[in-house]
Amino acid sequence: MIVDCHTHIFPETICSQRNECCSREPAFKLLYESPKSRLVGAGDLIHTMDDQGVDVSVVFGFPWKSPDLVRLNNDYIIESVMEYPGRLKGLACFDLSWEGAAGETERCMDAGLSGVGELAFYLSGIDELALDRLEPIMEICMARGNMPVMIHTNEPVGHYYPGKTPVTLEQIYALAGRFPENNIVLAHWGGGILFYNLMKRETKEVLKNIWFDTAASPFLYDPAVYRVAHAAGVLPRVLLGSDYPLLKPSRYFKDLDASGLPETEKQQVLGNNAATLLGLE
Repeated sequence: MIVDCHTHIFPETICSQRNECCSREPAFKLLYESPKSRLVGAGDLIHTMDDQGVDVSVVFGFPWKSPDLVRLNNDYIIESVMEYPGRLKGLACFDLSWEGAAGETERCMDAGLSGVGELAFYLSGIDELALDRLEPIMEICMARGNMPVMIHTNEPVGHYYPGKTPVTLEQIYALAGRFPENNIVLAHWGGGILFYNLMKRETKEVLKNIWFDTAASPFLYDPAVYRVAHAAGVLPRVLLGSDYPLLKPSRYFKDLDASGLPETEKQQVLGNNAATLLGLE
């Protein structure tokens, strides 16, 4: 089984009104102002999944601030999951500054979505206020069987790119410490915090329920990152994430093949770990 845990899809209304959405949403403009940043719907994703041999994809939209865009995109995720049962699993997405975030979480889960994400703090980082706003979302997800919550993270060093936030490793660590029992998926390898699982004291316990996806990995890390994840003891919590349509899964397959991992461990990353997290057969 191959499971892509990180894909973005949008309804046609958003795809055709990119400029208007950019004018209303500074964070969306940061990532999608360029026409080179593709916006796709569920049909395009399913076609790519079939072409790439992906069995299941986790889909979500964007953490909009505008309530009408939140509902529009989340409704599309709900409809897409219903249209392609067994192929798509959906997450509810919104900006945490919206006072309706908790109610939207419950609405989307009642409609069949499987968690929350990708939540992002593109202009602020994961500060104390962000953690406070996460509290009710984490409580809802825990009460519903510890559904996963995906958080956008990135490495605090290296080259700049659109969507690179001012998040720090200290903030990511504080997130893990604040919600130690929740299943939290840190996108983009958790900004590198997985390497601190090698420390002898404290960190292994703090990071015990943290999962890491590989989104944008071919742009960020050498294939050896998979071997390092194995050495750090976190490979059973590494999830294939393509960030489609940014990249196709085949780019990740190539890196996995070059990583030197044995086939059984590659299968963990490709889908077995996700099956555990999402309760897939």
